[in-house]
Amino acid sequence: MTDAPLADLHWSRGYTDPAWVRRYTTSGRELLPSRRVWRGPGPARELPTDAAGLDRLTITTPDGRGLPLQDLFESARTDAFLVMHRGTVVHESHLHGLQPHDAHFNASAAKSYIGLVAAVLAHQGVLDRTARASSYIPELAGTAFGDSTVDHLLHMGTQVSYAGRPFDKPVEAQRYFAVVAPALRPYGYSGPTGIREHLATARATAAPGTEFRYENGNVEALAEILRRITGTTTSALLSDLIWSRLGADEDAYYVLDGEGVEAACGGFSATARDIARLGEMIRLGGAVGDRQIVPAAVTAAIPDAPKGYAERVRFPAAPPDTPAALSYHDFWWILNDPYGSFMASGIHGQRLFVSPGLETVIVHYGSQVMSPAVPQPPLVQAFLQIGTHLQRTR
Repeated sequence: MTDAPLADLHWSRGYTDPAWVRRYTTSGRELLPSRRVWRGPGPARELPTDAAGLDRLTITTPDGRGLPLQDLFESARTDAFLVMHRGTVVHESHLHGLQPHDAHFNASAAKSYIGLVAAVLAHQGVLDRTARASSYIPELAGTAFGDSTVDHLLHMGTQVSYAGRPFDKPVEAQRYFAVVAPALRPYGYSGPTGIREHLATARATAAPGTEFRYENGNVEALAEILRRITGTTTSALLSDLIWSRLGADEDAYYVLDGEGVEAACGGFSATARDIARLGEMIRLGGAVGDRQIVPAAVTAAIPDAPKGYAERVRFPAAPPDTPAALSYHDFWWILNDPYGSFMASGIHGQRLFVSPGLETVIVHYGSQVMSPAVPQPPLVQAFLQIGTHLQRTR
């Protein structure tokens, strides 16, 4: 990745300003039209609490320095941090005015939730992983996404160029949000004003399945497929299959483009407590109490990274003293550590970390700016050290 695109303020508007980033992550519903993901009619499922004294914990960084948890929060611009161990909340922090009942943008962590929905529908036989996307969305025939299979989309296996320009990951991420959010469009913007129009400009630069390339369009194409095969919105689908069955405290929501289509790859917001409920359900094999919410086979398959182009994807936050080297499967990052851990990950420090072996679920919400001048905090190292600490002491 080069620094040049991020130095070009024409396309980095809103990504390098800390005040704007926090306003966007904590108050997005006030900035863009949105659609709720209904929590359902039942009562919220209680989260037992028993503080474990993690405020006093010091994290060891990759270079051997000691980093107190509060200093980690400062470097990560943390808005919320919640740790569950064996189903009990052992730490919960809400900072910078964020309240426990406030929804926070999940950014690209939302990709994993779409991957979970897709995996459920594939398990039910409603979605065919081997089918071309154009068989579900005929108007995408001849595009990079339409000529890929569902499985290629789920593993970021497309090679794409939008509107004939060379692919550059940071710029394309910013251009995508300019499609969704008029406030992020630079002066004189004349590009697509809707997600489906944006997808239609994609052309393949190589055969699908030959290389891993992280790109929002894969998620949006898959989300459109799910809408076509179920006949409902992304918000209603997530509510029906998962959210209304979790015992969530609050409705979640998706922001919408100008056509009323959900921004599935990063426009989802929810409270930290409800994302923790989601992670705990997954950790427990898809169950909430005595009810099976997601088939156990689906949750068990999450850490099974596929062979080939997506098998190993190096990630800077992978701890150098463990076998961790992240893989990617169904829009989840797989840590390949000794504990079977995996996570959903968003650009501004949003994380849902699930570790079956450590019996730990962690939610981190941040408002980290997107800039090469800002070092990334060691969140993955912290999560693993917290989990191993809890296993030793509880």
